[in-house]
Amino acid sequence: MKHFSTSDEIRSLFSEAMSEMYRAEVPQYGTLVDLVREVNAATLKADPELHAQLEAAGELDRLDGERHGAIRLGTAEELSLVRRMFNIMGMVPVGYYDLSVAGIPVHSTAFRPADNAALKKNPFRVFTSLLRLDLVEDRELAAKADYILSLRQIITEEAKALIELAEDQGGLTEGQSHKFVREALETFRWHSGATVCTNTYGSLVEAHRLIADVVSFKGPHINHLTPRTLDIDAVQAQMPAHGITPKAVIEGPPRRKAGILLRQTSFKALEEEVVFQGKTGSHTARFGEIEQRGVALTPKGRALYDKTLTAARAAAGKTGADEYDNVLRKAFEAFPDDLDHLRREKLAFIQYRVTGSVRYEAESVDDLVASGALAADPQVYEDFLPVSAAGIFQSNLGVEDQSNYSANANKEAFEAALGATVIDEMALYAEVEEASLVAALTALGQEHLIKKPLAA
Repeated sequence: MKHFSTSDEIRSLFSEAMSEMYRAEVPQYGTLVDLVREVNAATLKADPELHAQLEAAGELDRLDGERHGAIRLGTAEELSLVRRMFNIMGMVPVGYYDLSVAGIPVHSTAFRPADNAALKKNPFRVFTSLLRLDLVEDRELAAKADYILSLRQIITEEAKALIELAEDQGGLTEGQSHKFVREALETFRWHSGATVCTNTYGSLVEAHRLIADVVSFKGPHINHLTPRTLDIDAVQAQMPAHGITPKAVIEGPPRRKAGILLRQTSFKALEEEVVFQGKTGSHTARFGEIEQRGVALTPKGRALYDKTLTAARAAAGKTGADEYDNVLRKAFEAFPDDLDHLRREKLAFIQYRVTGSVRYEAESVDDLVASGALAADPQVYEDFLPVSAAGIFQSNLGVEDQSNYSANANKEAFEAALGATVIDEMALYAEVEEASLVAALTALGQEHLIKKPLAA
């Protein structure tokens, strides 16, 4: 009987190989990783309580190797193939994101592990966008781009064969897994030779720089790889001293005691030499990004976040970075900044664990948390924010590319191209919270609380 590698093992092999490749292609990424590692170590040393909480919740071990990448695909066939490739690594499509509302002609999903245990082993994610040529006003150019994309094959024949083998036999052996990782990596490698002439490239850039990035090359080169930091403000402040120029504004919510959702910053995309069918030119697309992840918000919490952020952005208008930060902080004063408050108001998703014992019949979950018998850990937000993603895209594509598409979500078309249904991320967080609470209450002999509201 064959022994197959686990999807967790294959995912770890791939994420490590991807990181090594990107470090070689984009040297500043290596500098960024080293800086993030230093800041994380200093943050944990300065905050023993945070260190203990992350360790007890099983979140500490994953931190150093945690990454997310981002790719842009051109066709439905490419999206379906990539889905099958990531599935071997235990990564499934979670969430649907419409970026057309922010002037970006794509819609997206995040391939990531959906199982909580797999996330703690290696939470590698790839934010994957599909180009929407239906949004391009110049229909002749859209047809030309579609034809150019139809001629390319982004996955090697060996990789396709191994995908089919894994699907047929239910997995890959250790040797097959290493070969699969080597072949899969080729899909995301940078190629300096373009597949179009300079005139076509210019027309694509004029339509949107992101369209040119997708259509003009042999495959979906990884355009950023993102380490996770525990203090994004410290990283942002220290980047210039390491020869890295950060974008002016950190995307997402302001700095808070109880971090929520996702904060991101980046450094400017590289200008790289490209050969356009014999002529040398340049192309700008790949950049460096850093993220800080907070607690996942419930639908109620997310509605409050979206309302607060919208008000902040409207009030800020075209102000500079410093003024925007002030406006953002002021707007978020209305958003509770205490984890227990977020939990009791059902604004954030929690994961419960037993930390003591109880010899009486508790009246509520709050009673157990207050007694110290039950710990309420924040569930890490594992997903993405469309507005933040668009802000990062735009800052690295150039302000001239901020096209004004109207909101034009088409989840059905995206899922048809994908060949699968995207998973509702909110349902995943809710399942983890409910399962952890039931297990904890059962262990504490407090089954009478299981059917009561979480903060009854």
